[in-house]
Amino acid sequence: MAAVLFDFSGTLFRIESAESWLRAVLAEAGLSLTEPELLRAAQGLERVGALPGGTSPVQEIPDEFAALWDIRDKSAELHRAAYTGLSRQVPLPDPALYDALYDRHMTPAAWAPYPDAFEVLRTLRERGVGVGVVSNIGWDLRPVFRDHGLDPYVDTYVLSYEHGIQKPDPRLFETACVALGADPRDVVMVGDDRRADGGAAALGCGVHFVDHLPVARRPDGLLPVLDLVD
Repeated sequence: MAAVLFDFSGTLFRIESAESWLRAVLAEAGLSLTEPELLRAAQGLERVGALPGGTSPVQEIPDEFAALWDIRDKSAELHRAAYTGLSRQVPLPDPALYDALYDRHMTPAAWAPYPDAFEVLRTLRERGVGVGVVSNIGWDLRPVFRDHGLDPYVDTYVLSYEHGIQKPDPRLFETACVALGADPRDVVMVGDDRRADGGAAALGCGVHFVDHLPVARRPDGLLPVLDLVD
């Protein structure tokens, strides 16, 4: 393999829990809820899919957000509108908290790399294999990689909101291959979404899927990538 492309959320990094997310924002705002109220609100936010990078909505998306949801990763404005719109379905003590929650999820502190991410990226660099990150996202994730020490091992970032297209559109993967100077037939895409990340196969890329699990429950899900490169 000449290069490996990675998805971001659920592949190299995982977002904090909805409970941790809400606690951090309430503390920053100097607000508090009783423990039962906090847990109920966190569960509600998770249920409606308000946490970017978290679980998908488990209840039907309201009609006014359905079309927006499908194209949310095409721009920063669409992304914020989609997720803050979903979060506003859950009552919170201050209307400003909805934007504060969205802002929190973009901070490095809200994300944790999977335990084997550093080893895998470092080993690929040592073997001379190009690395790209191809993500459906509405904000710049580069600071997350820098803060967690993984940025030195990434050669290119291709982010949907910067191109106005989103996976599974093969043009996003093609952009990454061109940036890496790699023939798509010599590239493997690693991701957790079979539809979105599977779009790389249209170019002739290999595709390898990992499970989108909490960090503690997936200690070595990326290691098989090294065998694929071998």
